Amino acid sequence: MQTQVKPYTESELGKKEQVTKMFDGIAHRYDFLNTLLTLGIDKTWRRRAISLLKLKDNDQKVLDIATGTADMPLEIYKQFKPLKIIGLDISTEMIALAHKKVERNELSGIIELEVGDSENLRFEDNSFDAVTVSFGVRNFGNLNKGLDEIYRVLKPGGKLMVLEFTKPKYFPFKQFFNFYFKHILPRIGAKSSKDPKAYKYLYESVQAFPDYERFLNELKKSGFKNLDFKSYTLGICAAYTAVK
Repeated sequence: MQTQVKPYTESELGKKEQVTKMFDGIAHRYDFLNTLLTLGIDKTWRRRAISLLKLKDNDQKVLDIATGTADMPLEIYKQFKPLKIIGLDISTEMIALAHKKVERNELSGIIELEVGDSENLRFEDNSFDAVTVSFGVRNFGNLNKGLDEIYRVLKPGGKLMVLEFTKPKYFPFKQFFNFYFKHILPRIGAKSSKDPKAYKYLYESVQAFPDYERFLNELKKSGFKNLDFKSYTLGICAAYTAVK
């Protein structure tokens, strides 16, 4: 079972509510910090992870959960040009910024954005040809419930791709990255975002997350098959794929 890690340990709010509050608060600096803290490599991770979907028909529908400021939907459109992409996020502030980005790219008719809960999706069964989640499954209040919901809304044969941080395994990069992730990144994030807890939570949530084979096992529990993952940048993150 996944260890429950929350951003604000002193708060009585549940994890879902705390995560919403956190992302609403840091939304205005989110894109800048992603680029700064990953040296821009996050864009490469997303591009390579999305390519694993291998969508072939342009009449397909894709759901992107924890869409943030819509980087994933924009890259999905760039690579595959599906009929419809829906980006969903629990943070109202993130969705507001995502709308502006989609409008600048003149894709409002193809990419729809909405505030929603990944564990209580409004969509009917078998609605989507593919579902993606980028750096978001760690934030699910209930991981297995969220995965069950994704399975429900995927069409039979539909593909899931989850991009998520992992813990590097090999010396000396493991020790170097862990020091950066635990001590340096939270200080930069706190100073830039004005929320000292947000990037401390990032480190703690990654440590608690069941990565690599353990996450494949969680996907299997929800009914997924054809399970696989690919590690990027010496194990900083991994793209997991599965089929309904």
